Amino acid sequence: MVLDGKVCRPGWLAIAGRRISDCGSGTPPRPPDVDFPDAVVVPGFVDMHVHGGGGGWYTDGRGDEIAAAAAFHRRHGTTTTLASLISAGPADLLAAVGALAEATRAGVIAGIHMEGPWLNPVRCGAHHPAQLRNPDVAEINAVLAVGNGTIRMVTLAPELPGSTTAIRRFRDAEIIVAVGHTDATYEQTRLAIAEGVTVGTHLFNAMRPLHHREPGPALALLQDPRVTLELIADGVHVHPALVHAVIEAAGPDRVALVTDATAAAGCADGPFRCGTQQLDVVAGVARVHGTSTLAGSTATMDQLFRTVAGLASDPDEGLAAAAKTTSTTPARVLGFDHVGSLRTGLDANLVALSHDLQVRAVMANGDWVSES
Repeated sequence: MVLDGKVCRPGWLAIAGRRISDCGSGTPPRPPDVDFPDAVVVPGFVDMHVHGGGGGWYTDGRGDEIAAAAAFHRRHGTTTTLASLISAGPADLLAAVGALAEATRAGVIAGIHMEGPWLNPVRCGAHHPAQLRNPDVAEINAVLAVGNGTIRMVTLAPELPGSTTAIRRFRDAEIIVAVGHTDATYEQTRLAIAEGVTVGTHLFNAMRPLHHREPGPALALLQDPRVTLELIADGVHVHPALVHAVIEAAGPDRVALVTDATAAAGCADGPFRCGTQQLDVVAGVARVHGTSTLAGSTATMDQLFRTVAGLASDPDEGLAAAAKTTSTTPARVLGFDHVGSLRTGLDANLVALSHDLQVRAVMANGDWVSES
């Protein structure tokens, strides 16, 4: 069991209602109601960047699809979800924000991540270039009004005209600002961090690549201890050796694993639609139709947990790092002080994993939502 960042063999939890009422290492003080003798119990995963799963999109703003996507990822251990939007026209964007705001208030998701539309077309990825635009204060104010406190994070390209004003407006609204889908230089990225950027969206992907004469945004984000680094550790977006190198260099306290999953997660290969873009999923890899451009992932957080846990030479170090990067770090970044760790007083969100780190059971807010 990973209790408050430390691996305990064995460990125990006492749960009252939706909270952890007590916990500790060693033999439990009374016979357990549920025993996992050959398992690892870790905090429920916190995914701060996910567009859908199980055939459902968060981006379409449909209540049934939002619920289906959240339920799919919950079965894979994600007990806290920040639903990510993709770039859209002004009216569609406001409608989607409104739908996700309602889902947030209902407790289906934990908040909204706006990935765009204030992104650079040069690094658009799966975002349709026609839907991208420069930050506009009037549109930002309209979005904030509809979101009404449910927007937790916004990804933008800091080199776009109006971006500095946008960063300040979002920070004034206590919204996390991330750099992503950007062609910014090293210097432009450093200036954005100075203005209040604290997250690098899916590091290395959809951003100017690292170069020895123009290091670009990746190095600026890596170097600054104020910045948390998203990584899609699915073996497709970032090589496992580079995932390991980033965690070694920055430390697991600065790395948040994200799925960036699409509705195709958990589904068979085939065609999918993402906003106005057509996607093709082949061998579990999603790409924009007719191109080699990656379009999100089909990953789940338990898959990413296994990847990071297997990178360390010491098994306990690997488990501790995986628990931090899939739960503790993203919870801290998002300001969620009630989740992210197995500790007395926090929500009883946990995942029981088998000896090979496959999901055996999931608990959210003190209730079993998946058990096998």
